[in-house]
Amino acid sequence: MTVLAPPSQVAVLGAGSWGTALAIQCARAGNAVRLWGRSPQLCEQMAAARRNPRYLPDAVFPEGLQVAADLGDALRGADDVLVVVPSHAFREMLASIRGLLTDGQRLCWATKGFEISTGRLPAEVAREVLGTGRLTAVLSGPTFAREVGAGLPTAMTIASPDPDYAAQLAHDLSTSVFRAYTSTDIIGVEVGGAVKNVLAIGAGLSDGLGFGANSRIALITRGLVEMTRLGVALGAQRETFMGLAGLGDLVLTCTDDQSRNRRFGLLLAKGLKPEAALAEIGQVVEGYKAARALRAVAERERVTMPICEGLHAVLYDGMSADQVVQGLMMRPIRPEFD
Repeated sequence: MTVLAPPSQVAVLGAGSWGTALAIQCARAGNAVRLWGRSPQLCEQMAAARRNPRYLPDAVFPEGLQVAADLGDALRGADDVLVVVPSHAFREMLASIRGLLTDGQRLCWATKGFEISTGRLPAEVAREVLGTGRLTAVLSGPTFAREVGAGLPTAMTIASPDPDYAAQLAHDLSTSVFRAYTSTDIIGVEVGGAVKNVLAIGAGLSDGLGFGANSRIALITRGLVEMTRLGVALGAQRETFMGLAGLGDLVLTCTDDQSRNRRFGLLLAKGLKPEAALAEIGQVVEGYKAARALRAVAERERVTMPICEGLHAVLYDGMSADQVVQGLMMRPIRPEFD
């Protein structure tokens, strides 16, 4: 039987909307939390306002959440270090803390997506940068920062190769309005988080062009098949993709306009070029660059992903959405499950 330790001292690195929301939730659950952001100006504003005025202005910081402007101060004495930065900044973040981490500190992250230049998942990047002697975990699932910040009921998945560590993190995060489930399938959870962002762009594009509800659900369902196919090829458990970090996160991101990736697709449907759509959203749209990395990983693993391939063609090769849909509809007839 797992014996759960008292709540932890947690350092949250990354003061965007999701990092801020997770820091707030950690503090609500009774942990002592220090939130660090790359911008000293933003850290100063957060400390003074007791909220994040730029990324999550409506969520007030609990008493147990403090802001640290210095990275070393944020890490000092922490039991758990939670990294919440975009995938393109993940390796750099780990490299910057490598010399500051102590042997007993545990590392977890809420970063989603393949590394653009290498096609590696965050867990693989963490092993490369920090080695293998540290407890690690990933937090993922169908969650919008604004709703977590507002204290609305939420569920997510925490995956770690060490089931006791996953259980401890789930205990440390969970409250009456926030429930964490555990998994040992870190590959499956990370693949789900990477692929869903690309598919959400497609859902926004499809809806924005008026393709209809039938088209949207076909994209989600067949996109789930592609996600599962790639995950299994990489060593994931098939059932993971029917859970919160697979189907749950995919449906959420494809169907709600809080999703930046979906909104990006909607803007593309209005005729905006990708650069203009990114500028209008004003925050990182993970799925845009992830489409390139995903295509490279699928080719490397020899996995067929026609929807994701078609979205890459729209984003980078100038193909129209109509052409992609026609190509998908004219593919040879095959069994639904293979």
